[in-house]
Amino acid sequence: MKLVIKFGGVPVKDGESIRRDAELVVSKHKRGDQVAVVTSAMAGVTDQLLDIARKLLEPRSNPEQQIPEFVRQISVRHYQACQEAIKDKEVLDRTVRTVRETIDLLERALTGISYLGELSPRSQDLILSFGERLSAPILSGAIESLGVKSRPLTGFEAGLVTDDHFTEARPLMDKARKLAKQRINKLWAAGEVPVITGFIGGTEDGIITTLGRGGSDYSASIIGAALGVDEIWIMTDVDGIMTADPKVEPNARVIKTISYIEATELAYFGAKVLHPKMIRPAMDSNIPVRVLNAFRPNQGGTLITKEPNRVKEVVKSITMSKNVSLITVGGAEMIGVPGVAATVFDIIGRAGIKVLMISQSSSQADISFVVDRKEADLALHALRTEFERRDIGWDISCERNVSVIAAIGAGMKGTPGVAARVFGTLGRNGINILTIAQGSSELNISFTVSEHDAVKAVRALHSEFQLDRAG
Repeated sequence: MKLVIKFGGVPVKDGESIRRDAELVVSKHKRGDQVAVVTSAMAGVTDQLLDIARKLLEPRSNPEQQIPEFVRQISVRHYQACQEAIKDKEVLDRTVRTVRETIDLLERALTGISYLGELSPRSQDLILSFGERLSAPILSGAIESLGVKSRPLTGFEAGLVTDDHFTEARPLMDKARKLAKQRINKLWAAGEVPVITGFIGGTEDGIITTLGRGGSDYSASIIGAALGVDEIWIMTDVDGIMTADPKVEPNARVIKTISYIEATELAYFGAKVLHPKMIRPAMDSNIPVRVLNAFRPNQGGTLITKEPNRVKEVVKSITMSKNVSLITVGGAEMIGVPGVAATVFDIIGRAGIKVLMISQSSSQADISFVVDRKEADLALHALRTEFERRDIGWDISCERNVSVIAAIGAGMKGTPGVAARVFGTLGRNGINILTIAQGSSELNISFTVSEHDAVKAVRALHSEFQLDRAG
């Protein structure tokens, strides 16, 4: 088989975990499989990098103290991981040198930010890239110490060419696929296992970019499609895609099979196991994606394929998106006025704000939409400023503490009465619905509720559709 295996942050949280990952890769290689590995940063490192970069911009920052202390902490963690993961002394010494050189580059980059006093999107991508640039050599070294040749590569070195939309770069797919195929096939022909930094790409000029948070899944899917692999494995710290977040619903179960489109909907509406963009490259090439627990890889996990698996119960999963806010633009002046939605979302789009869900009343008297809670104030400011400039008298309100709940499943399509069951269940449980949206695909029914009612809503719907019995 040809495989791309991607390891998430928790599966590379420490040296012991990295060595376990390496053993899995080596077992596949020795069985005759051709394996390309994609790795995330060690758990929590990307957040730490962003945090230190932002702290250096604060008026009372003390870079002479903060930078050395941060470098010391991150060095200790990665050197310890090297010691735990790599038992061959020669490989260990070489890996430690690489890690040290990379940390030196990080220190210089942080110093530059402190001198400039600004963190541009381009600089942010450079800083955040160091998480993966530190973990990839360690995982590669662990594989090599087990007797299999391996080479660490940045995403750009592996062929992942992007545009220059820093922090959310878009791959230049035709070029990326061509280059990745050439470069990785060359390593495979030499009997090497490439270990590629997820999340990172580069412009055609070689300037580092990132694909957005969680983009390692996306990297794996692009590379897998380029290579025409038999499967893409996403190794996480859970047993697969679940019928609900097990932290919210203790009776949640693993979904054994699911379609590409269902998985996309789940990822978009809050299932954090997958990045929403990662499915498309795999789907276009009809490559199965398998979601597995890196700590229990023999559990079976979830297989994502082209055709949806129709089950007796039409809903497969209940998701919950937290930390969002609901903004409503309304007023009698909007009724019958053409271009209202275009006006509102043009303003929001130019402000660079992502809209997660939209609902409009049939009377056209109001439009409601959901945004990340951190962007609510920015959205309100953009709307109010532009409305004032254009002398638009529409009202603007915001409910800050809401959650989006979505019931998702391909079996909903063409099945009457699903919405009645969803909203009847909520009504019996005394849960008030704020807004409702349903796509024409009929794969999901999504709605907003008060954050206070969100957990209760998930549990009630999970029980109603008997998802604790999922197979």
